[in-house]
Amino acid sequence: MEQQVTEQSKRYKVIGSRPVRHDGEDKVTGRAQYGADISFKDQLWGYVVRSPHAHARIVSIDVKAALAMPGVFAAVTNADLPQLEDRMIQTPEGAENMRYMTDRFLARDKALFKGHGIVAIAAKDRFLAEEAGKKVKIKYEVLPAVVTPLEAMAQDAPALHGEIVTVTLGEKSRKRTNIVSQTRFEQGDVAAGFAAADVVVEREFDTKTVHQGYIEPHNALALYRSDGQVTVWTSTQGGFPAREAIAAVLKVPLSKVKVVPMEIGGGFGGKIPVYLEPIAVLLSRKTGRPVKMVMSRAEVFQSSGPASATHSRVKLGAKKDGTITAAEAWMAYEGGAFPGIYAAMGAMCIYGPYKLENARVDSFEVMTNTPKVAAYRAPSSPQAMFGMEAVLDELARKLGMDPFALRLKNAVEEGDRRVDGMKFPRIGLKETLRAAMNSAHYQSPRPSGPHQGRGVAAGFWFNAGMTSSATVSLNLDGTASVVTGSVDIGGQRASLAIIAAEVLGLKAEEVRPTVADTDSVGHTDVTGGSRTTYATGTAVHDAAQLVLKELHKRAAKLWDIKPEDVMYEGGVFRHKEGKPEIKPLTTRQLGEKLARTGGPVSCSASVNANRGVGAGFGAHIADVEVDPETGKVTVLRYTAVQDVGTAIHPSYVEGQMQGGVVQGIGWALNE
Repeated sequence: MEQQVTEQSKRYKVIGSRPVRHDGEDKVTGRAQYGADISFKDQLWGYVVRSPHAHARIVSIDVKAALAMPGVFAAVTNADLPQLEDRMIQTPEGAENMRYMTDRFLARDKALFKGHGIVAIAAKDRFLAEEAGKKVKIKYEVLPAVVTPLEAMAQDAPALHGEIVTVTLGEKSRKRTNIVSQTRFEQGDVAAGFAAADVVVEREFDTKTVHQGYIEPHNALALYRSDGQVTVWTSTQGGFPAREAIAAVLKVPLSKVKVVPMEIGGGFGGKIPVYLEPIAVLLSRKTGRPVKMVMSRAEVFQSSGPASATHSRVKLGAKKDGTITAAEAWMAYEGGAFPGIYAAMGAMCIYGPYKLENARVDSFEVMTNTPKVAAYRAPSSPQAMFGMEAVLDELARKLGMDPFALRLKNAVEEGDRRVDGMKFPRIGLKETLRAAMNSAHYQSPRPSGPHQGRGVAAGFWFNAGMTSSATVSLNLDGTASVVTGSVDIGGQRASLAIIAAEVLGLKAEEVRPTVADTDSVGHTDVTGGSRTTYATGTAVHDAAQLVLKELHKRAAKLWDIKPEDVMYEGGVFRHKEGKPEIKPLTTRQLGEKLARTGGPVSCSASVNANRGVGAGFGAHIADVEVDPETGKVTVLRYTAVQDVGTAIHPSYVEGQMQGGVVQGIGWALNE
């Protein structure tokens, strides 16, 4: 990182610097407003009564005793939600059938996982709402449950939804099943590739369900107004995706829904879906009062989306010189109780770092009696890469090769085609692998204790672009403001301010970044997929360039010359021919004269940044020690090398890498 920052300092004045984050003081002093911090005087509290069973038919629901309690105002069930048509739509979580969207919030005829919402209560305070929930009488007929992908795929497995059939390679089968879809990517002749191999390794793997573990629980405060306008305050990874989900579930126009994204206490993909928001709106509509809801920690784990458990088989063949001749993988992903997950992404990622002439991968999305899964940092990629990288290590041992050398020999580069058909643009995998091999860690002696060892792995994520909007304004004192719809999870405010400052010739501290609600800025997709600094940063850059264009006109007006005779360089406006009577002006100095030339300057830009998205690669080294009696694993040393492109704010890039390492260790050792 240090070498890269040095190179950046030659090109940029602000990009690559490390200013204090603009929201830092509010965060450390407790002034920052998170979802649960918002309250209204006349608000009610909502509480969800949840199923104690993983799979059960709902025979009857009786809320009379709960509603008879003083201070209890309303109860809602699935019957209060509109029944949506059987139609696929694109959501932040992928393709999803509208028919099942309402059932995710409150069960219709069956509870499909332990923690599935059945009834929601609104009462004058949180404790009374919970007490009223205990008065609700629900009669269940308990049904057999399937909680792992292999159980759910069995021929005699009980079907969660009687009408779902498997979609295999675009074709629907006729059999009712828990297997929602099968994705296959294939190239070359896999059988011939294995026949040509000198060494073949095949192994099976199981990974368990793992939750994102964000500190802040899910929350929502909803106000349904008498004119049909809806406002929701919530901690979410995307105000606009949340608005779209609320509008779709409640069958109201987007223009009727306003989402105010609050500060977010961690998400990692788990706060892309909505869980409480539509229910809070329903209760608010029924009571005419604002309704606040906050999950308990138990509810977060039982009722919100974790990352998939998987079962996989990975087989690799290679020649004596390390050339991989064939690869074959079969992966089953736990999807939870409803269709529409990221299983296909695992198939897209598993071979991402490697050039393969002969390869096949099959990935299955399987419904289970567990909560519908959600994204978790490169969704479905870690589970796929775990098996691939483990088999690569064993292959290296059998070949007597350095594990990084084996990866480097088969590493992809610009122009190579992935197994899913996409061709790589400019990428930095080989540079990343070489940096890892040349690191002080890898060049140091291997741990030599009796139960110590060193492991390595590579990783891949294709990253995302998608849609973002931004407004950049130059204030009358020459400072600037940046307004975007991107929720700040990992320091995006600072990064976006840096981009605007670089374009406008200001200091990062002279730019004020703000995260706006859905009524105050153009559509902006979710904060996730490693897209925000890239895509929203592009929108900020474009809006700042429009501000510069307008400032050329303002300078020309001040100097009584043509705009094309104004030049801008290094944060300074001057006459192209350098006339001595025309004194150069910095952006800030020109900003202070805006009142004389037409008033403030404010420009907006929206981008669809899917073009030009570059894939990201990482290489990791871990030294560990294992206690053979207890199985306890101690991490002795860890090094992460990441292809990050241009680090806008290096501290936050480093923080993302460190956080990813800690979470990865958690996946491997603690969960």
